[in-house]
Amino acid sequence: MTTTNSVQFPGEAGTPVPLQEAQLSESTAPVRRQSTLRKVKEAAKSLLPAPVFLALLHHKEIGRYPNLFRPTTFNEKILQKNLRPDPWFAELTDKIAVRGYVASKLGEQHVIPLLAAPDGFTKEVFDALPNSFVMKANHGSTYVEVVRDKSARSFEQLRELANHWLTLDFYKIAREKHYRQIKPRIFFEQLLLDQSGQIPADYKLHCFGGRSGRPHIYILVISDRFGSNTRGDIYDADWNHLDMAIGAYKPSPEPAPRPANLDAILSAARKLCADFDYVRVDLYAPDNQIYFGELTFTPGAGVLPFTPDRIDYEWGKLVPDAFLSNRPPLPILSDNPA
Repeated sequence: MTTTNSVQFPGEAGTPVPLQEAQLSESTAPVRRQSTLRKVKEAAKSLLPAPVFLALLHHKEIGRYPNLFRPTTFNEKILQKNLRPDPWFAELTDKIAVRGYVASKLGEQHVIPLLAAPDGFTKEVFDALPNSFVMKANHGSTYVEVVRDKSARSFEQLRELANHWLTLDFYKIAREKHYRQIKPRIFFEQLLLDQSGQIPADYKLHCFGGRSGRPHIYILVISDRFGSNTRGDIYDADWNHLDMAIGAYKPSPEPAPRPANLDAILSAARKLCADFDYVRVDLYAPDNQIYFGELTFTPGAGVLPFTPDRIDYEWGKLVPDAFLSNRPPLPILSDNPA
């Protein structure tokens, strides 16, 4: 009679379980327990009032509890904006709706060409896209998929990713209230490449005091964003390299040379920040051109670590304690994409 390696658990009847399968079940049990525990924790967090949730998150990421009643640091004032956003934030955070606003401020030539913003991502939409493109979702951060060669990707893969994005409620991640008003959509843009065939650096201009007409600007330059050697360097408006870091970005070994079109980059940022006391303006500047990326009013959701920590307090002095909360809805010039 032929025998097999198997294990019979006490009290069990029926077909023996192969040993390999039993070992697999034992090894995956902790994973299942962790998954269940994570779901319980997420459910518990969803019940927390937003101020409590944000205070706990701030303590976890920054190492101290925030003062939400008398904010002094940059992060505390961003948390305040999470809870009481300007009425314009939602429409200008929507990565599709903001295109009309930017075109009215800078000109259509500075908006990345839109390939499609369909009601549904179908095979027909996929087939009509060019060989290279970028797929994005309009209602959150990091929902970006770069496609350099469509023949190497399947429609089914991209549709699965797109459908996953559409199920995500970005508000629940860090309680940025203005995200609740954005209807999730998928859209496709032209892939920007510089003359060397690389994705251009991301210029994130932190603009303070735009409504004064004389904004104070710091520039975070992120290079090789989608590569294996991502770097983040901070410069002032005169392109002096600053000895500081934001988030987990490590600085480059050597500062980058001053961009030939730095004045144009700063001019575009000043135009886009003119309606706000604070906003981060994201731009791309390949080959002496300027393209808009996004507007961000609550960067890092108010839990953005600074190195050294004193920068959190210094930048906090640049953000007014109060901000507009009663102005009328934004008279936006929408792209109204088909």
